[in-house]
Amino acid sequence: MSTGAALPPGWTEQWDEAGTPFYISPQGQSQWDHPSQTPDASLPPLPQDANFPQTSPPTTSSSHNPRRRQYAAAQAAYVNTNGPGGSFDPSIPDPVGGGAPAELFTPGYGGEPQQPAYYAPGATGGQQPAYGQQQQPSGYAGGAQGGGGGGVNQLAGQFGQMGVSGGGEDLKYPIHIVNLVGMQPDVRALEDAPPSIRLPSNATVTPSPTAIPDPSYMRSTINAVPSTNSVLNKSKIPFGLIITPYRSLKEGDPEVPVVKDTVIARCRRCRSYIHPYVTFIEGGNRWKCTMCNLSNEVPQLFDWNQETNQPADRWQRAELNSSVVEFVAPTEYMVRPPQPPCYVFLIDCSEAAVKTGMLATAARTILESIDRLPNDDGRTKIALIAVDTSLHFFCLPPGATDPTMLVVSDLEDVFLPKPSDLLVNVVEARPAIESMLKRLSDMFKDTYVTGSALGAGLQAAFKLVSSIGGKIIALTATLPSVGPGGLKNREDPKLLGTSKESGLLQAAGPFYKTFAIDCSRAQVSVDMFLFSSGYTDVASLSCLPRYTGGQTYFYPSFNAGRSEDAIKFAHELGEVLAQKIGLEAVIRVRASRGLRMKAFHGNFFIRSTDLLSLPAVPIDQSYAIEVELEDNITAPFVVMQTAVLHTTCFGERRIRVITLALPVTDNLVNLFASVDQAAVTTLLACKSVERTMQSKLEDAREYITKSLVDMLSAFKSATQAGGSGASTQLAVPENMRFLALLCLGLLKHVGLRESSQIPPDMRSYAQALLTTLPSQLLVPYLHPRFYALHTMPDDAGTIGEHGVILPEPMNLTSERLERHGLFIIEDGQNIFLWIGREAVPQLVQDVFDIPSYAELPGGKTTLPTLDNSFSQRVNAIINKTREMRRSPYRAHVYVVKEDGEPALRQWALSGLVEDRFDRTPSYSQYISTLRDKVNTSSG
Repeated sequence: MSTGAALPPGWTEQWDEAGTPFYISPQGQSQWDHPSQTPDASLPPLPQDANFPQTSPPTTSSSHNPRRRQYAAAQAAYVNTNGPGGSFDPSIPDPVGGGAPAELFTPGYGGEPQQPAYYAPGATGGQQPAYGQQQQPSGYAGGAQGGGGGGVNQLAGQFGQMGVSGGGEDLKYPIHIVNLVGMQPDVRALEDAPPSIRLPSNATVTPSPTAIPDPSYMRSTINAVPSTNSVLNKSKIPFGLIITPYRSLKEGDPEVPVVKDTVIARCRRCRSYIHPYVTFIEGGNRWKCTMCNLSNEVPQLFDWNQETNQPADRWQRAELNSSVVEFVAPTEYMVRPPQPPCYVFLIDCSEAAVKTGMLATAARTILESIDRLPNDDGRTKIALIAVDTSLHFFCLPPGATDPTMLVVSDLEDVFLPKPSDLLVNVVEARPAIESMLKRLSDMFKDTYVTGSALGAGLQAAFKLVSSIGGKIIALTATLPSVGPGGLKNREDPKLLGTSKESGLLQAAGPFYKTFAIDCSRAQVSVDMFLFSSGYTDVASLSCLPRYTGGQTYFYPSFNAGRSEDAIKFAHELGEVLAQKIGLEAVIRVRASRGLRMKAFHGNFFIRSTDLLSLPAVPIDQSYAIEVELEDNITAPFVVMQTAVLHTTCFGERRIRVITLALPVTDNLVNLFASVDQAAVTTLLACKSVERTMQSKLEDAREYITKSLVDMLSAFKSATQAGGSGASTQLAVPENMRFLALLCLGLLKHVGLRESSQIPPDMRSYAQALLTTLPSQLLVPYLHPRFYALHTMPDDAGTIGEHGVILPEPMNLTSERLERHGLFIIEDGQNIFLWIGREAVPQLVQDVFDIPSYAELPGGKTTLPTLDNSFSQRVNAIINKTREMRRSPYRAHVYVVKEDGEPALRQWALSGLVEDRFDRTPSYSQYISTLRDKVNTSSG
């Protein structure tokens, strides 16, 4: 608690997750004692001219707990893995000393395997073999094309002489150089794991294989941290973290371990949580914080099993073995009793909502999802408000079966027509809820009201739930037109593709942002489900999820009469309702001395300088945080720790802690060899979208290319003598070989692409996805997967050891399209089935149950499952691509005929990012441009 004493001039008081105050000096340094107090000898005050005492390298002195020394050999073996979380291989030598093992060098690009094929009519000398037979592959040869292969070998030889490749004695990260000029990327490796994290052998207190977090929870753009800011500045690599604290768990995924005894060991100074990288001293009675070097007492019950009331083995505790752990929080982490899950459904009941079938589909889905709501403890509450130009409340008394509708037409001073029975317990009022949902669509079936008072409805929903906190789920099929928050159609085709287009991507007024901030303060989250056949102003309405930890879902041209539209919406709404979300959450990221979190990207509200407020934490939503170096780092490794204090859906206050340790290097080449290209792309996507909000789309695109050129120029300077002079090659470390391809995908993405044909609603929705998708979902969103189904191997689409076997992905270029072929292009949001005009009738019959290509309709479809193996395999591949994305989204399937509807063809072809499209260059052209810019910048 605060002492109440006056603070010295320039000092400020702030609070951590548990409500404990800490104090910020005029120099920006933090201290947990009040400045007016005299600190005791065990907690020296922070000096005015420095931050924390310098972290000492891990040692094996006699002051360490003797139990730790038993693990030394296993630790040395564990850290020498080929990737985080993998099983250790004692045969691989310690990467900190000696040369790097040959096994760690990845080979260059190779050719493609043979694949069985459907033959086109007359494909071999006029004959027409049955599909499924073998043909010779037409793949490309390994190495650079156009005479580039010798250049790569020559360049690698030059680097070898310099000690860059081949594993010099001072290198922790082996590096393999590739030349991008003339090279067609081997996209089969696009989603491979990032470079392994190579920590000192005695970094962890136990040899646990889970001491390094899976990248799907937390990953860094660089897996080695520079020792000085000058090294980071020279590299031009953006330093940041991509955090997805609540990742969905599939079958076979390990559960996050939970510490239930409420014994939480935290550093008294920096307030970090104990983790696998701490050091125990004084016979195990104290532990030394890795971040600030302070010595802390081990809690008395740390070695005690409270369930059996017997001594316990501390080395088995989850927080010392796992980098991702969850603590059950004691009462001091609560400012009020844990809130119950509360859902207020705000549903458009105007003419457009009724005619499109949105209202009926929403009511049916909510009714069918009542049992899926998180309600383990029976505390979940629900309310429903229907909106047109008036507000329609539903009184749902417990035990009643006949709900009452109350109408409020005063939109300027919104009030609740009844003090109770509007927000009700799901269990107690179940009969009334079911009766109301069954009758909802019939209540408004004859409406002719065309307007929408969405803003007033949001205010009413806020009044209902603000005292408790919860989630508003707003579904609207009409542009808000009356009352507070009314919007006008801003869409102007003349602005598209011009410097003024970015104005359409910004909120039209302050209402929705201001309202969102009020919601955040009251622990209210908002999800927006937007349906419209016309302009919806996604840019304005998406402010609500952006600042409240929600998400936006967009259904252009929705019509429930098409089963595909109804199924997609019902699936996504049902998944949102079933999510075990975290409630009333705050997130703080702490780091070792010398590191500071400087900028934040994602759906949240920044409550203080580094505390993120999220009324709800959805599953599979990511947050990007930029990191800067404030001071030189002399420790062998640094630690960054994310803490998420939240309330579970079953009423328990918990803290999820994710700890990431990274080695420190002063070698610029090591830094490049540790780059995580997927994480860099994710950070660049967030920063480029932010630029469109503040400036122009053109500036965002230029920022992406400039960032890439700066990194490549820095690498050239670090690896070539003098770093100057023109080169015919574009050399990159192999771990960065897809970065240019992903950046090109970002430039060609609908959220940023230069075009005068993209509606602002589509851009705004795409940008909402770009800033919230985790790296595992963002990579295929930017670089779709491309499969040839007519030539896929016999086992593709069948069940293997790890589920359905997928075909090998191909390069995204129309050169791979064949007139007799069937292909899939999918990005997690849409699945395109491209079929060539000369496809054999048997293929069309087996997949679509249509006798010939000419009779096959194009467009959105539901693929039939027919009584033949090929149909079943194709359906299995489509279902697999939907399931493996770890998100609530359900991708539509579109049949795209080679000579079909031009707009649909162009949409599908826009995913072939290696081709020239619209005003954007092909991959080879982009690589040539990058090479020329790198030569110019280093000349």
